Amino acid sequence: MESRIQEITSTWLDQVVTKGEMDVIRDLAYPLPVTVIAEMLGVPAERREDFKRWSDAFVSGDGEATEEDQQAGMQAASDMVNYFTQIFEERRAQPRNDLVSALLQAEVDGERLSNEELIGFCVLLLVAGNETTTNLIGNLVLCLDETPGALERLRAHRELVPNALEEALRYYSPVKLQPRWAVTETTIGDQRIEAGQLLLVWVASANRDEAQFPNADQFKIERDPNRHLGFGRGIHFCLGAPLARLEAKIALNAMLDRLPGSWHVSDAPLSPIKSMSSFGVKQLPLTWEK
Repeated sequence: MESRIQEITSTWLDQVVTKGEMDVIRDLAYPLPVTVIAEMLGVPAERREDFKRWSDAFVSGDGEATEEDQQAGMQAASDMVNYFTQIFEERRAQPRNDLVSALLQAEVDGERLSNEELIGFCVLLLVAGNETTTNLIGNLVLCLDETPGALERLRAHRELVPNALEEALRYYSPVKLQPRWAVTETTIGDQRIEAGQLLLVWVASANRDEAQFPNADQFKIERDPNRHLGFGRGIHFCLGAPLARLEAKIALNAMLDRLPGSWHVSDAPLSPIKSMSSFGVKQLPLTWEK
């Protein structure tokens, strides 16, 4: 998929490169992954505004959600279910070479996925396939902006781009926490945890563990080893990790190629997305030397 992702990235950068300024989120970090995942699923990228609205509603909520916010989330869920139900009907009648058609035809021991399972899987792919990668790209640019000399170091040593991505995943984890249920009774520290108990596992905290990461509160491009939990671990390791890494690598390399000189993020206060689980900003104004 690398050549197609490069093509999509170039298309979006073409629209801003001569301006000397862009909103990293609006102009690249959001449209790139949502276009890729839409093409994989076989749904029209022209619906990306709907996909963005639905995805935002799914991850929104920071403990202060209003009744209006909750209603918006419920409406987004309903709209998404209705949309994919219609897509399933179309693909059953006329299969295509896309992921939705493949899921409809997939079977194990003669058993196929139910509509409920199909909808859950497609919703997961659509939301996780664009929201977290958007935040990864945006957070990476923030890391470079906040770390003196980091951008210049990357320009001089492009082989460090993958390292920079991994460090951004650790330092500004796009996923802050994950709900988990304890399988068995256990004790962590002096805290007793019962079997079946709901836990909120703070990925962002684990990724700043000084016992695992020396100088954990510093963004260090050349950090090695870097056993971060940005993509989870074990059976919960992120299914889309290779795709997210590829998209972010291509996006950063393209920006380094085409946006010359120093980059400057606006001094205006940035607005964080309202979410308990996700970490990122709503807008990210960036200027560079034309």
